Amino acid sequence: MRALVQRVSRASVTVAEEKIAQIGPGLMILICAMQGDTEAQADRLAAKIARLRIFRDDGGRMNRSLLDTGGAALVVSQFTLAADTSRGNRPGFSTAAAPADGERLYEYFAAQMTAQGVDVQTGRFGADMAVALVNDGPVTIWMES
Repeated sequence: MRALVQRVSRASVTVAEEKIAQIGPGLMILICAMQGDTEAQADRLAAKIARLRIFRDDGGRMNRSLLDTGGAALVVSQFTLAADTSRGNRPGFSTAAAPADGERLYEYFAAQMTAQGVDVQTGRFGADMAVALVNDGPVTIWMES
């Protein structure tokens, strides 16, 4: 699985003019299931992200995790993280999981984040979403399982 993790002061998802999810301080997690990905990989990625020490401590150092701060996570599926730009000018997405597998693993990942003790909001798989966020720092981290 691939994830783009952003520390945010707030984030939201709107679908068809309706705000379906929003969080305050926490993490915006764009997630993509790749061909061959498994639940075990989603488990490891969720545990790693929940404990990723990228929030400031009292000394201003990045030394606290999402679990330490009590922040929330907004998890949004984004198959374009599988983009292959090595040839031509049009990205290819053939390495992304098939839609049914992608949706299953996306929902599983969000549930695993919840199981870690994180307050989770989600986007809508396959929908045309408007994602708004204020990146805090900015802190943006690319992760793969």
